[in-house]
Formats: sequence, structure tokens, C-alpha cells
Amino acid sequence: MFKRLRRLRINENLRALVQETNLSPSDFIYPLFVKEGEGIKTEVASMPGVFQMSLDEILKECEYIQSIGLKSIILFAVPDVKDSVGSECLCDESIISRTIKAIKEKFPTMFVVTDLCFCEYTDHGHCGILDPKTETVDNDKTLEISALQAIVHAKAGADMIAPSGMMDGIIETLRETLDENGFENLPIMAYSTKFASAYYGPFRDVAESTPSFGDRRSYQMNPANRREAIEESLEDERQGADILMVKPALAYLDVVREIRNASNLPLAVYNVSGEYAMLKHAGSAGLIDYERIMIETLISFKRAGADIIITYHAKEACELLNSK
Repeated sequence: MFKRLRRLRINENLRALVQETNLSPSDFIYPLFVKEGEGIKTEVASMPGVFQMSLDEILKECEYIQSIGLKSIILFAVPDVKDSVGSECLCDESIISRTIKAIKEKFPTMFVVTDLCFCEYTDHGHCGILDPKTETVDNDKTLEISALQAIVHAKAGADMIAPSGMMDGIIETLRETLDENGFENLPIMAYSTKFASAYYGPFRDVAESTPSFGDRRSYQMNPANRREAIEESLEDERQGADILMVKPALAYLDVVREIRNASNLPLAVYNVSGEYAMLKHAGSAGLIDYERIMIETLISFKRAGADIIITYHAKEACELLNSK
């Protein structure tokens, strides 16, 4: 009787029958970065396989990813014009707005999530309006312009909004604003537990959003705090979030599991740029079996309790899953 567990591993078909956790293309949201211009597809050195793309190239990419079963993207913009308050993203003809409209016109079934923040749009690289006295983000003033940005995204046709700035009260503010403006059916995916992590480094290369001074520790979470992390997510649930998120993913699987146990809301993880880059560069150096470790890592997120995985691996993972 002591060999029962090994008996269930004896061949590939039996292992597949009893496998507890599975991946499918519908689990993934794929990040895309749109930049002003035409014919632009610039690979980011720190993130092999990730590109800044002009709108025409974004549309080509959407056509391909849809063909391999990827149904959801999260859209980031890299604008030419930046100022102290990120006014570019408050305009109905902003790069993010034009891109949403173009994608939804050509690929109406593509599920378009928009990142709602100001770090890509401000000349100082922080996530909102700065308080000149403290030189950190003014929470309440940033809530006001975040509400304006949300309406721009909603009018353009976004299917879901994901505010990433970690401002206190952001979910309640956006929910009230969207409801008052006739967008009560537009869901919000909260960056509900977002840590001030060193894993974000390569993202700042592709999004061109490195702060010109200081850091984001005054508004993002201390990586050492587990209990606070759980409270952040539960507070966003109380404020009306439709989906919760933990970011980064790999070093915070304990937090993912704790939140899964505490909430019945759908739970996303963001498999961030540093996590992606480590696997990519280690694979290129021949140090690991890249494809096996990629799949193992993605499975670990679902095993910990995530329902949704935002990942730069999404395209490769779908190609691999489709080949089996």
C-alpha cells in the first residue's frame, strides 16, 4: 500500500489524469507597450522578446496573439510628451486612447485591460501629482486626476481598468466616478497588494518610467509586511474591486495563498519584468531549461491560488501549450 503514490506517476497518461493544476491560454493577460510613431518595433535589451511598438505594430501583434488563443492584453503607453501632471493621458486623443479604439475596432473580441497610472506620463516618473513640500505623491490630488484618466479609458472602449499607483482610496474613487458616468459595468482590477520591489527594474526600461529622484516606497508596500499586504487587498475588496492582484508574483507566493484564503474574489498575479528577465537571460546562457522552468513557474502561481496571470511569458506559453 505504500507504493500507491508512485503508482499514480507511472506513465504520462496517468500523470495527466491526476494532475491537479493546469494552464490554458485563458489564464493569461499579455502586457503590450505602445509608442508614438509608425513602423516601430524596438526590443528592450533587458527583456528579450519584449518590444516598444507603434500602433500599427501593436495591431499586427494582436492579430498574432489572437491566433494562438491569447484573448487578453494589458496596455501601457510610452508617450512622447511628459509633464509634471501627466496631462497627455487625460486627453481623449492620447496615445492610450487611440490605441484602445484601434484594437477594439479591428479585434472586437480582444479583452483590453488598461494600466491606469501616471509614472509613464510624468516628467518626474512618479505615479501622480507631487506635493512640493514632501516631494512625494499627493494622494488626494492624484485621486482626482486618476478619475479623469479612468473616464478617458472608459470612453475609448477599455474592457477593464487596472489602477497601479497604490493611492489610498483609489478603488472607491474610480468606482464612484465610473458609476456616475454610466460605466457601472466596467470592472476594476486592483493592484491591491503591490510591493516596492527591486524586481521592477527592466519594466522601467520598456515603459521609460524610472523616477528622476527618490523611489516609490512612500506609496508602494514594504516587501517585509505580510499582514499589511493582506489588509491592502481586503480594503480594496471593501471599496468595490472586482479582481485583486499581487505584484510581484514569484517572491510573494505566501501572500498569494493568504489572500486566496481570505477572499473569494478572482485573484491575479503580475509575473513582473525582473522575474521574466532572470529566466530569459539564464536560458540564453544555457544555465536552465528555459521552457520547463517557465511552465513550472507559471504553474506555481496557479497552485498558490491565482486565477489570472499577467506575464511577459504569455505568448511563448501559449505556443508551447498549443504544441502539445
